[in-house]
Amino acid sequence: MTAIRRKRSIFHLSYEQRNAARGYRFILPWLIGFLVFYAGCLVQLGEFSLSKIGLDAATGMTKEYVGFSNYIEAFTSHATFKQTLTSSLIDMMIDLPMIIFFSLFVAMMLNRKFKGRAVVRAIFFLPIILSADAVGNAITRATELVNAGVSGASLEAASAGGVSVAYYMELFGELAIPDSILGYIVDTVNRISTIIKGSGVQIILFIAALQSIPGSLYEVARIEGATGYETFWKVTFPMVMPHIITNTIYTVVDRFTSSEVIGLATRTYKELYNYGLSSAFSVVSTLVTILILGLIVYLLNKRAFYYN
Repeated sequence: MTAIRRKRSIFHLSYEQRNAARGYRFILPWLIGFLVFYAGCLVQLGEFSLSKIGLDAATGMTKEYVGFSNYIEAFTSHATFKQTLTSSLIDMMIDLPMIIFFSLFVAMMLNRKFKGRAVVRAIFFLPIILSADAVGNAITRATELVNAGVSGASLEAASAGGVSVAYYMELFGELAIPDSILGYIVDTVNRISTIIKGSGVQIILFIAALQSIPGSLYEVARIEGATGYETFWKVTFPMVMPHIITNTIYTVVDRFTSSEVIGLATRTYKELYNYGLSSAFSVVSTLVTILILGLIVYLLNKRAFYYN
């Protein structure tokens, strides 16, 4: 009997262990696909980054091991890689908080119950995203006028009877807002089209998160006399924090896959046929992305609340 009890206790799992097992079963198809289709490519990418790849008419592709020469060239003698990598990082740091904030704000608006909600969602997800380039070009032009120090009359002429974004940028400057904050506002306005187009998936995830919050929590908050502001920070924000982490991961990866450093790597092997250097660019950008993701997830996970 003792042996049987011990055998049963081996297979007994706690609640946390069962949840962990469900999680592993959930990601198992992705894990199998990653090992079958992508793991070998990553190994080959690292191998190419340590080699000099050539093309021979008789033997095809040739490979010569050169160590870290491609990485040294990328950070020492290449003309634009360091600048491109730095600008991509800066763009990502500017876009990330605004995309998360904008996505959460729009999701809260679209999650409200009102007549024609489905129509409003369709209007938001289709025409606005499709016309974002025109909106972004107009705001970019207004921002350029601010940076050039245009007079008030010129700003009024540029607005053409509409609301001038440049006017408000100038107003913020007159209110003695620090240059760093004003610069961030200008960069954000300049990227409004990128923020709108980069928020579609995040908005959907936030709507799903908001709809999963138990209504009893809001009822308790109303009974306790909490204001809307307090309810947001005490109920809504903690409950969507895990989805903020998910959207942050998605946004960082999405920003880097469409960044200029990836374009530089693509041009390097397509136009210059330098596969080794292009692979080094890709490896560096991948490692930087993993490092940033690890740091952000670590900081956000300390404040995350997981509701069961």
